[in-house]
Amino acid sequence: MNISEVAGKTGLNSKTIRFYEEKEVITPPSRASNGYRRYGPTQLNELLLIRRARLVGFSLDECRELLAFSRDPSRRSADVKEKAEQKLAEIDGKITELLEMKATLTALTEQCPGDSGARCPIIEGLTGASKAVS
Repeated sequence: MNISEVAGKTGLNSKTIRFYEEKEVITPPSRASNGYRRYGPTQLNELLLIRRARLVGFSLDECRELLAFSRDPSRRSADVKEKAEQKLAEIDGKITELLEMKATLTALTEQCPGDSGARCPIIEGLTGASKAVS
């Protein structure tokens, strides 16, 4: 398959595929006599794994680790599960942080009169000022 065919099958663009190749994330594709890249099932499966792993929050370095697991026939599913559980914990932490941010911003927004006056609890809250002078 050429790069445009692989792009179509993976949902990745050609630039991204070349980037993964340049960063040695995927197995290098073979080259045709004209020098063009020829992608096979190995690269296609690796690219699909990367794309799907990125969609659920794995970083590129974490994708490298997942690919290493996928290439290792003696891998332990417990090791893969541990990586996924670590990512879940990280996502849970981010969700908690986002919910705290939302609660803070909601409270500040509710306190703001939104009128033509200069006093603004949002600015006061974000600057740490207890009460600004109008």
